Amino acid sequence: MLNFRRLFVSLAFLFAALFARAQPAPPDASPPPVEKISLNEAIQRALARNFSIKVSGFDASIAAAGVTQALGKFDPAINGSYQYQANASPGYTDPNTGLISSAINIDTDTYGLNLGGLLPFGMSYQVGVNSTNTRGTFNAYADNYSTFAGVSGTLPLLRNFGIGTTLTSIRIAQVNRGMSEWEFREAVIDTVTNVIFAYNDLNFAYANRLSAIRSRDLALQLVDENQKRFKTGSASQYDVTFATSRAASREENILFAEQAVHQAENYLKQLITDTKTPDLLSEHFTIEPPPPAPVVIVDAAADFREALTKRPDYQQARLALRRDTLNRRYQRNQLLPRVDLVGGYGYSGQGGNFGITRQQIENKDYNAYNWGVVVSVPLTFTAERGRYRSARLQERKSETLQEQLEQSIVVQVGNAATQIEIVQKRIEATRHARDLAQETLDAEKKRYRAGQIDSFFVAQQQEILSGAEVSEARAQSDYHKALAEYDRQLGVTLEKLHISIDPPK
Repeated sequence: MLNFRRLFVSLAFLFAALFARAQPAPPDASPPPVEKISLNEAIQRALARNFSIKVSGFDASIAAAGVTQALGKFDPAINGSYQYQANASPGYTDPNTGLISSAINIDTDTYGLNLGGLLPFGMSYQVGVNSTNTRGTFNAYADNYSTFAGVSGTLPLLRNFGIGTTLTSIRIAQVNRGMSEWEFREAVIDTVTNVIFAYNDLNFAYANRLSAIRSRDLALQLVDENQKRFKTGSASQYDVTFATSRAASREENILFAEQAVHQAENYLKQLITDTKTPDLLSEHFTIEPPPPAPVVIVDAAADFREALTKRPDYQQARLALRRDTLNRRYQRNQLLPRVDLVGGYGYSGQGGNFGITRQQIENKDYNAYNWGVVVSVPLTFTAERGRYRSARLQERKSETLQEQLEQSIVVQVGNAATQIEIVQKRIEATRHARDLAQETLDAEKKRYRAGQIDSFFVAQQQEILSGAEVSEARAQSDYHKALAEYDRQLGVTLEKLHISIDPPK
């Protein structure tokens, strides 16, 4: 009973499929033209629209802005100030009479205007004018201006001394920018490689679907032949039923193949478009078959050095070590005590109004200067020693990570080279297997028509041929992908495809 039901379902499925194919299309239901794109067009669309590339481009721009921000530490700044202060104090007590004099009131106005900043070797400077108007009960509130115009500065002698220390933050920002640029390049290489993978996967899905259709058509031919032979008495009802059942089962293979095509197409669309609505699912296109891949001979040992110079991840590792070295040197400088040389030189003036004091300064009537040393020594240097130890360990960690990456590159390049060699052999093997399967199928058909075997062997060989065709198509697809993966492991994908990129600014 169970076999009868399964046979009934298979026959119903087959007849429904045949009926659906036999129905003529409505006269006004002509399908819209489907765009056909090449691999190069798919790559160009990905370069323009892929979200991963766009996101990485923002990171590169952010890092470039970080360099501008770090350079801003040398920008001079104009500072202006005004301050009013009023002080009142009790009068003096006369020791002879015991009488207290009137209270003393002092009002002070302080004005300042200066230009200050930092020089690359660590000296901070300030150029400007400061004026103070002091008046009160002591001078009947008459204006009394005291003005100084000149330059002053602070020069570190130990901690924070020298161009290397002062420029550390800028150099680290520049290293970060370089890392982001390599990261952007890596994102482009990965995206282009993924497009090549997806393109060849879709092409394989086409071949798999075509093989499934061809297998179904061969099964239908066997059904037709068995029916004719049954009418002439040279085939049994079992042969007709068996062939019909096999043909019905191959309809399911076509549906699976169609599903694989849609999934591969959607993944490729995700890589090469920026559509973010359900319209993405309704967009359809076909691809041109990729050109035959050349037979290449690779040498992993010789190509290893090229990978060290062109792989973005390795260049990022080198820059990370450079960044940690800069930080370690800076933290070592912070272990020193603070010893600063301070000084200034200028001209001063004093009078009943600001104009008088300004004239005295312009005439250089009274010069003034000062100098000194300011020393600050932490008692334990605990924080500084902790930061230096952390920076030193981070540098050693980056060195080890770089060495680990070098080892990984050796393995990855070697595996990619082996993959190319193996897939080349697979192509030859699967092509030979497909030719033999076709020859065997032709021979089985002749034997069947001669009455030497039943239709089971023909149907079985049809399935073997279909599997051999799929294996050959998969090997061809894997070879294209293996070449793309090898180029990615060497970091030469963009050079091979003549793609020039500039990180966004």
